[in-house]
Amino acid sequence: MTNRLLARKQMVVDVVHPGRATVPKTEIREKIAQMYKTTPDTVFAFGFRTQFGGGKTTGFALVYDTLDFAKKFEPKYRLARHGLYERKRAGRKQRKERKNRLKKVRGTKKAKVGHAKKK
Repeated sequence: MTNRLLARKQMVVDVVHPGRATVPKTEIREKIAQMYKTTPDTVFAFGFRTQFGGGKTTGFALVYDTLDFAKKFEPKYRLARHGLYERKRAGRKQRKERKNRLKKVRGTKKAKVGHAKKK
């Protein structure tokens, strides 16, 4: 199905693989990209479930028109799986210290206390 609003094609993917374990998503992406004459980095395949007994797997795939549209519409966690997004996060200890500092103040003062003090 074509989704013009989100600049993509979306489809349910059935993979038949008798006598073989589940097919890797990278392989599925490459095959779909080949079928739709695009590059594998614009194809997002997810939600694959293998039927009981094996041999057939069903999932979902999105093929974006360009990589820019993919970056705009795809959730961050799926972009991270492709290596297109890196989540910036402070260390565990810093987050805990910040949380405890915020517990000591109320209201709008939390915005000022949130940043660590320079030594």
